[in-house]
Amino acid sequence: MEKAVLATAILLGGVLEAAVLLNDTTTAGYYGATLTSTTGTRLSPTAAAGKQQDVHIIKKDKPDEKKVVPECPPLGMESLRVDDSQIQASSYQRTGLGPHRGRLNIQSGIEDGDLHDGAWCAEYKDRHQWLEVDAIHLTRFTGVILQGRNSIWSWDWVHTYKVQLSNDSVDWKTCMNGTTEAIFTGNQDPETPVLGLLPVPTVARFIRINPQTWYPNGTICLRAEILGCRVEGPPEADSSSPPSKDSLDFRHHNYKDMRVLMKSVTEQCPDITRVYTIGRSYLGLKLYVMEMSDNPGKHELGEPEFRYVAGMHGNEVLGRELVLNLMQYLCREYKKGNQRVVRLITETRIHLLPSMNPDGYEFAYEKGSELAGWADGRYSFEGIDLNHNFPDLNSILWDAQEVATDKSKVSNHYIPMPEYYTQEDAMVAPETRAVISWMEEIPFVLGANLHGGELVVTYPYDCTRDWAPQENTPTADDAFFRWLATVYASTNLVMANPNRRICHYEDFQSHNNIINGGAWHTVPGSMNDFSYMHTNCFEVTVELSCDKFPHASELPEEWENNRESLLIYMEQVHRGIKGVIRDKETKKGIADAVVQVEDHDHDIRSAAGGDYWRLLNPGEYKVVVWAEGYFRAERHCRVGMAPRATLCDFSLTKMPTELLKKIRANGRMMPHDLQLRLRALRLRKLRASTKAINRRRESQRTQQERRKARSIRARRP
Repeated sequence: MEKAVLATAILLGGVLEAAVLLNDTTTAGYYGATLTSTTGTRLSPTAAAGKQQDVHIIKKDKPDEKKVVPECPPLGMESLRVDDSQIQASSYQRTGLGPHRGRLNIQSGIEDGDLHDGAWCAEYKDRHQWLEVDAIHLTRFTGVILQGRNSIWSWDWVHTYKVQLSNDSVDWKTCMNGTTEAIFTGNQDPETPVLGLLPVPTVARFIRINPQTWYPNGTICLRAEILGCRVEGPPEADSSSPPSKDSLDFRHHNYKDMRVLMKSVTEQCPDITRVYTIGRSYLGLKLYVMEMSDNPGKHELGEPEFRYVAGMHGNEVLGRELVLNLMQYLCREYKKGNQRVVRLITETRIHLLPSMNPDGYEFAYEKGSELAGWADGRYSFEGIDLNHNFPDLNSILWDAQEVATDKSKVSNHYIPMPEYYTQEDAMVAPETRAVISWMEEIPFVLGANLHGGELVVTYPYDCTRDWAPQENTPTADDAFFRWLATVYASTNLVMANPNRRICHYEDFQSHNNIINGGAWHTVPGSMNDFSYMHTNCFEVTVELSCDKFPHASELPEEWENNRESLLIYMEQVHRGIKGVIRDKETKKGIADAVVQVEDHDHDIRSAAGGDYWRLLNPGEYKVVVWAEGYFRAERHCRVGMAPRATLCDFSLTKMPTELLKKIRANGRMMPHDLQLRLRALRLRKLRASTKAINRRRESQRTQQERRKARSIRARRP
């Protein structure tokens, strides 16, 4: 097909004229109608979000006529599908500002002047500078998206630019708007992406961005994405990603679409699924969870609870889509009798929360995959970063240890949230409150928090001592956390690729694609740290992709990259030891019994039925169990290499009445589990303040709806 296109091009006098032939709607009116595209037009929400549709309709000057413009995905500047070798420039100031840095949304390090700055910057300030991209194959180019330089020290961006096209990188033709050279409007700030649509989609192999004007106090710097569809060629020459072998719903799902998908999964697999909500966002959107188990709706004694949480940052959308894909996959494979999936469903209670921050997601979705920028939709509607919004229990623990004469007396687990955090006026997002209540209600053992914008798995602690910017801050379970992170990273097809390019400025491959959270950057109030210190649940953060908002066309490949990682990580919930702690006489389970592992300064507690799970690496361990009003018990438990938890049950003997009387007669008090009681009290206060806030917000929403309805009625004739 490429040869046929070239032949046509020769007959018409060049490849660029061939593009006009392929788009047989080129008229003077068409150029005029799309002139606004060169001034920073933004994609429609549907098109921008990368939804799978065929065409975008643009009206001509004449009101009754329409023209059809094929919509094309990004070439992959941001997602790194475009290799560094495909990008060239007329000049550049230094290596750190070379053409390979001219990628949309690329982030710079803190210091300017290193090898990883935040844009391509030309050495000279004149109109002869350009950034060139080789698409490798003949491509129908439809647009350019531009950003300025990412830097905390410099302000640089391009105001206007031209687009030039070529098939051989020697002879260039400038994109025309009728009979004049098209001038595209660029940026007015460093970060906002601006789309410029070509007046006529044009076929070529090479494309250049040629800056014409730029920020007066700066220099020529830009980051870019190119929109284009590859012209059909021979199958062997197709370098596009192969489609996934799994027939799943690969597209971006807004709130309504997400609900429809989750409902369809429950209809397909009613016996193993249940959808429930854990609360609402600030704007009233429900936080839906899909439960997958052979006995949904019930905690089964001895069966561990697992969770995936996605969408904490609303613009980091890949986790949301992967979680939605995962629930479809588990349902279909269970019905097919896939033994691995059947075992997961029957032996694990799985909870999937695809969108913790639905308000932020809807904001990013409306802008679209390439136009949401780096931060639009990241925060909640109130402007809160949910990953800094959990109680900082690290400081409470470390401060208590510093003043204690005997550090072993300081509780190392189930640390209560501080009093101020439970108040109605505390800056705690409703989404955070909902997740905390959820974490308290279900005895989760393992989880992962799915993010985007990098390729690395981080593990606690996320917060450093004294809030140092960077410092390795390991937990008592550092070895197991490193194992968990390695399990995901080593099976992720992109992370495990030794030849992959770094995303922005940090080479995580030198750390085997895992890193302690504090060693990367301190995050006070993270969900991972809170989960570890306030509950029994171990949790890591997975940064899934360099691109926070991949185009829909890239979702099948991203599923293939992560499918095995998602499955094998869930299976780790069955490592370590497990069992039931019972009263020796009544045989009833004992709730909140403390499970201590020698040489591990972090305890866990039993669930309501007395069952417990302690994640551990292979080895032999001395385990001590105690509960209020009972004698201690201990035994040795051995953990093997296979991912099957070792059964270690305990029977505790209640202290006799005579002993209790003797203790009281000597004027001594029985030791009470004050930490547990304080933790429960603070949770009750948090839930009470949350109810009061929700009632107030619901009342405000109702009043707004009534005012809106009255306004509509008043406008009617």
